[in-house]
Amino acid sequence: MKKVILRTLIASSLALLAHQSFAADQVNLRVSWWGGNGRHQATLKAIDAFHKQYPNIDVKAEYTGWDGHLSRLTTQIAGNTEPDVMQTNWNWLPIFSKNGDGFYDLNKVNGPLDLSQFSPKELQATTIDGKLNGIPISVTARMFYYNDETWKKAGLSYPKTWDELLNAGKVFKEKLGDQYYPVVLEHQDSLALLRSYMVQKYNIPAVDEKAKKFAYTEAQWVEFFQMYKKMVDSHVMPSSKYYASFGKSNMYEMKPWIAGEWAGTYMWNSTITKYSDNLKAPAKLVLGDYPMLPGAKDAGLFFKPAQMFSIGKSTKHPKEAAMLINFLLNSKEGVQAMGLERGVPLSKSAVAQLRADGVIKDSDPSVAGLTMALSLPHAMKTSPYFDDPQIVVLFGDAIQYIDYGQKSVEETAKYFQRQGDRILKRAMR
Repeated sequence: MKKVILRTLIASSLALLAHQSFAADQVNLRVSWWGGNGRHQATLKAIDAFHKQYPNIDVKAEYTGWDGHLSRLTTQIAGNTEPDVMQTNWNWLPIFSKNGDGFYDLNKVNGPLDLSQFSPKELQATTIDGKLNGIPISVTARMFYYNDETWKKAGLSYPKTWDELLNAGKVFKEKLGDQYYPVVLEHQDSLALLRSYMVQKYNIPAVDEKAKKFAYTEAQWVEFFQMYKKMVDSHVMPSSKYYASFGKSNMYEMKPWIAGEWAGTYMWNSTITKYSDNLKAPAKLVLGDYPMLPGAKDAGLFFKPAQMFSIGKSTKHPKEAAMLINFLLNSKEGVQAMGLERGVPLSKSAVAQLRADGVIKDSDPSVAGLTMALSLPHAMKTSPYFDDPQIVVLFGDAIQYIDYGQKSVEETAKYFQRQGDRILKRAMR
């Protein structure tokens, strides 16, 4: 009897120790991202495939739309409660990691994360003081995409020059009516487009990082905002006042976009699918030419990493976090689940997989947009400070002053330059 009890106690003890060992091997990770429903579903599918392959690693997904995501992440990082893996933006590096210490150095997990799949040039763009702060998932550029059905009704070919773009507004108004516009631009789109125009004309960057201020003169800032007003007055795009009358939903969910009254956009090639998907059939978005000034040496493209995956500096599981990123970006299962939801990938293995699967097609608007962007002269880099959230908000306020008649173009230009230089000086300290 005593032997039976002893065997039972030993068996129970072994079972308990086995359970404790198993529990010790369990890892809990958090991963966050923003995006639309398509991106959410694709990423959740990839995470599920990851868990099946690594059942001891549980991944909690934290996903949102774009609005409010940066504020939420800022609070988390400030409190050292950020997720283990985060989808991040290239222009956030000066905000969170000015000296390269804001995120976990991914060079330390080279192995679980196969860095050889990415070109050194692309990794350098997300490296600060020798510390790799994020893996660029894809690169992206703003390009022109047009609603083919509406442009057919207008009887116009897609513009190849700035003059043709300005002339299109008049034709749309006369042939189709006041509510029809060749393109619709949100304020951050307008900011990027105006920079492109100025780069083409003057061949200088917008931001002088050495001087820690904007590079434009007062007269050039006046020209910058005059070009904005000219596009609005020429009926090329809706004013910010008219745009605001449709509420605060996403542009691609607004009735004029769905119906084809807003007949084009200047948008990242990596996100164009969600804009095209919402059009009323049989309309679709097609890639247009990029307007260039005669003699321009650079197109002034806003070329940057579309998004990155970073590991939180507070993570307790850097190896497992790196394994998750590697699975999402380099593995067959992860790549197939993600598809082109975050643009045409930079990972060599991902490109090979998606081409073999027939997912990457040269005729796809996203792929064609990237191909065109790469073919245009784009040696001049965009400073991440130009895309600082405070600068973007400031520009939105500035064009509202013009559209609501609260300031003249000259007053707006002076206001923007003065406030913008203050923002840049604080950001670059």
